Formats: sequence, C-alpha cells, structure tokens
Amino acid sequence: MSAFVKDADWLDWHPNPSKPKFKVPAGAVDAHCHVFGPGDVFPFAPERKYTPCDASWEQLFALRDFLGFEKNVVVQATCHGSDNSALLDVLERANGKARGVVTVKPDITVEELQRMHDLGVRGVRFNYVKRLVDPKPDDYYREIIEKIRPLGWHVVLYFEPADLKEKKDFFNSLNIPLVIDHMGRPDVTKPVDNEEFDMFLDFMRGNKDIWCKVSCPDRLTKSGSPEYADVVPFAKKIVEEFPDRVLWGTDWPHPNMKTEMPDDGILVDYVPSIAVTPELQEKLLVTNPNTLYWS
Repeated sequence: MSAFVKDADWLDWHPNPSKPKFKVPAGAVDAHCHVFGPGDVFPFAPERKYTPCDASWEQLFALRDFLGFEKNVVVQATCHGSDNSALLDVLERANGKARGVVTVKPDITVEELQRMHDLGVRGVRFNYVKRLVDPKPDDYYREIIEKIRPLGWHVVLYFEPADLKEKKDFFNSLNIPLVIDHMGRPDVTKPVDNEEFDMFLDFMRGNKDIWCKVSCPDRLTKSGSPEYADVVPFAKKIVEEFPDRVLWGTDWPHPNMKTEMPDDGILVDYVPSIAVTPELQEKLLVTNPNTLYWS
C-alpha cells in the first residue's frame, strides 16, 4: 500500500488487458512508458500536479512480456519531479532490456549524469504542458543540454500546438536530437491539412534530427476506441512521410486519463492501422527505437 493517496478522480491502469491480435515483430520496443512509485519506496514529488496509483517495475515487465515486446524505454513521470530513483531502479533490474529518459535540473553533476548513462539513460525530457508542469526559462534548458551533450543524449519534448508556435525557433536552435511526444498533441477534430498540423510537419521537415512518437491515440481521440479512427490519418501521415524517425509506445500506466482507461492490447492492435506494411511496422517498433536507444 502506497503512503500516498491517489487523486479522487484517478483512473487505475487496466488490470486485465486483452491479448493483441497483432503480433509485434521480434525485437519490438515499447518506447514510451512510465513507473509510479511505489509511493512508499519512491515518494512522489511535493511539487507534483497529480498523485497517481502505484505502477511498479514488476507490473511493467509483466505487461511487456504479455504484449510481446522485448524492451522498454521508461520516461520519467512528472509526479516524481527530478527524483529519478524509481526509473533508475527499473534500469538496474532490466538486464539491458530498458533504457531511460530522465528529468534533471541544471545543478545535476557530471558524475550523476555518468551513473545514469551507465544504467541506460539516453535522454532528458522537457515538458511544456502547463496543466502538468510549470515550464522554465530557455536558459534553464540550455544549461542542462550543455551538460548532457558530451554523453550523446537527446531531448524529449512534450508540448501542444500553441507551445510549438511559441517555441519552435528555440527548439530549432538547440542543435541536439529531439524526440516529440505524442505527435505534439494535434487537434484531431480538424482535417489533417490544418494549419497547426502543417506547422508540426514543417518542423519535422526542417530538421532531420527530429523524431516523433506516434503514440497515445487514447489521449487525442474524440471518436474513441478501439479504432481511434480520428487519430489514424495524423499518425499514418507521419509514419509514411518520416518512416525512419518514428517511435511508438503504450504510455502505460496512462497518467491523467479522465474518462476511459485504455486497454493496452487494443493499443497494440492499433499499430497496423498507422503502419500498414510489415516494413513500416519493423521500422516503427524495432529498427528506429533500437537505433536511437541501443546503438
């Protein structure tokens, strides 16, 4: 039992997901997932904007095996702030089958970064979604980037269309590989050829070092599961235009879902609707994440 009481409206992750009909290719990577606590072992951050249920490394690895994946990329959850202890514990237990993306502050030491690298960390995450965090000034992030640059890490960015409009010049000035979470959260009630999504595509076209996670249809959809039909055209467009720079992940244990908790098996079965050939599926699930995180 966690020492923390989860938010009253918190939806727990699906306890019994369906077995996917789609068999993922050998070597597949779930390139976006999280762990929460357990809170009595790895306390949640005082400044957090939500308190989740527990979601442990044992449960994450069990889901990985059940869905047919070989590896995970674990991304630091905002509820843990810059204390990456829970994530690093996962990497220590993973036998090389996990990599990590951390959240750090500018005062992080070279020694701390090297330990993280040795455990399997390969990136830092900057979150601009204001309902989840309070974004910092540009110089705050530049200071972190100069510390991680010698390690060859990348930066994971989580933003919404308004944030991209405001920050795209800054992002383009960073001169470091970028990975964008969840397609920059497009408004899927609009046509694919809308101004905001065109801006996102142009952002990717203009910088060959930008990768994109075509994940979280459950967060973006209005039409709902299991098809997530309104999200498909957006994700399919990105996969087909940038086949060598796309990644996919479950987002387990699905933080801050307010109306419906997705079935992870259904999310896996969504993949062939956006990566429609075995070649595209291989790149999305195997080649690209292994290139970015294990090469």
